[in-house]
Amino acid sequence: MSTFELKTHKSGRTYSNPHFFILNKGLNSGKPLANPCPNCFVVTTKTEEAKNTLFHLSMMLQIGGFYAYYLKGSVIPFISIDDCRNTLKNSLKQNKNSGFELQKQINLVSVISKKEKELQNVIDKMAVLKVAYIRNCFKIMQSKEA
Repeated sequence: MSTFELKTHKSGRTYSNPHFFILNKGLNSGKPLANPCPNCFVVTTKTEEAKNTLFHLSMMLQIGGFYAYYLKGSVIPFISIDDCRNTLKNSLKQNKNSGFELQKQINLVSVISKKEKELQNVIDKMAVLKVAYIRNCFKIMQSKEA
């Protein structure tokens, strides 16, 4: 079983082992981050492979809403370090025991995310095209009136 250490990140601190950060406040609590922010935990591992696995597992848990169950607080929701640690440990253990290959699941989610980004890029380009078309239509109308 992959071992990891989860601690509260302190600003200005650097880490030598492979690591990533997990947001702990707000509605995006549980979201893994490559760079630190003021309200986050740090996950350190022994290997880069374990870091990547835990990063993607954390992303899957956040997208799936599994961290949301543990959110506390009425104004600014947050997740406690113990709830975050236990959720990661339990999901890692459950994937090992169920016989599913976590790496296959991570790869599938990565492919879906990549396709989602491609489609979002197309949607963004369509929005720009729509604005350009509308502006062009009004330029033609204004030139006819003059």
